[in-house]
Amino acid sequence: MTDVNANNATTWVSSTHRPMGFPEFVLVVASIMALNPLAMDMMLPALPDIGSSFHIANANRLQAVLSAFMIGFGIGQFAIGPLSDRFGRRPVLLTGMVLYNAASLVAILAPSFETLLIARVLQGLGTSATRVIAISIVRDCYAGRRMAGVMSLVMMIFIAVPVIAPSFGQAVMLASQWRVIFVILAAYGVLAMLWSAVRLPETLPLAERRSIAIPEVLGAFRQTVTNRQTLGYALAAGGVQGAMFAFVFSSQQVFTGIYHLGHYFTLAFAACAVGVAIAGFLNARFVGRLGMRVISHGALVGYVLVSGVMLQAAANGGVPFALYMVLTALSLFGFGLMFANFTALAMEPQGHIAGTASSLFGSITTLLGIAIGYAIGQSYDGTLLPFATGALLSTLTALGVVLVVVVEKGRLFRPHKTTG
Repeated sequence: MTDVNANNATTWVSSTHRPMGFPEFVLVVASIMALNPLAMDMMLPALPDIGSSFHIANANRLQAVLSAFMIGFGIGQFAIGPLSDRFGRRPVLLTGMVLYNAASLVAILAPSFETLLIARVLQGLGTSATRVIAISIVRDCYAGRRMAGVMSLVMMIFIAVPVIAPSFGQAVMLASQWRVIFVILAAYGVLAMLWSAVRLPETLPLAERRSIAIPEVLGAFRQTVTNRQTLGYALAAGGVQGAMFAFVFSSQQVFTGIYHLGHYFTLAFAACAVGVAIAGFLNARFVGRLGMRVISHGALVGYVLVSGVMLQAAANGGVPFALYMVLTALSLFGFGLMFANFTALAMEPQGHIAGTASSLFGSITTLLGIAIGYAIGQSYDGTLLPFATGALLSTLTALGVVLVVVVEKGRLFRPHKTTG
């Protein structure tokens, strides 16, 4: 890894990913990571039509189109890391993208709701490779605050996807029907796969590859979960991600059922999600100066306060639309400041087993987030009270139990000398 001037992000060029320059590296990593939010959020406007096609009357049951995808995504990450540490990043990445494209074809032709859910699980399995490999590649090339800065730039680009994806999905629904969304997802998957195959180099040297013998893999898993910093920030990330998943799962019902926005709900969703992209931009600019802990801890405290305000409003007669928009945008802004830094902090001690650590980190955060988000989403009762209660509990747990007790021992906001 090349140590260069940290004051200018465009000069953080590692020899590991050459001949790709820094801008192309960020773009290609963001493009493969974007497969996941694109496949997730483009489906939001299609849920009512999917329900009509398969005669699903229970709106909460339709959330399975989203949660099945994320379950596959979470489970798949267990295997991706060890495989990429053994065989390299490129072959595992490309295999995952092939699976994703094949699953998209199954979804296009799905004759039943159950077949569609199976296709969604397979899509999630495929995108688990893109997520794990993307983070592993960044860790192969960068470390410390540089890694956090690169991750923020990647996040800023790929988080723009959920901002526009629901509106794009709505445009497709107005012009056609829900199966066309899977045609578009497959087309994007093929393009991203070709770009990666042609331009992305192998970033894991042969000398650093690890065995996939069961004792070796279990040893790497043990090193990951017994590291207090890695496990603590994985649990914290899972907690806040659960609140974010709950928002995504129930957003179509909230915006159309409570606030009666109809087709315009995608614009409201995008307005809220802009906060995540802004957070990524600001984090990339200031993380080198302030450090990962100062920014992410402050954002988590802010998230708890915002969740408390929403719960108070929901318990006292309801949340006016303008207030809901402001509070949700602030929550997603805080999430954007937290997640890239939590990821970098969790991965910082794991450079020697980056693939396996990234795999386990992704599985923990995704499956924990799915469990929390699904529970909150399924409790939707036509009001915001279940969502607000769940968001406050999950963020309080991340702050009180994980960061204070497990990781930082009560010393929030204090940067470490070497990492942040």
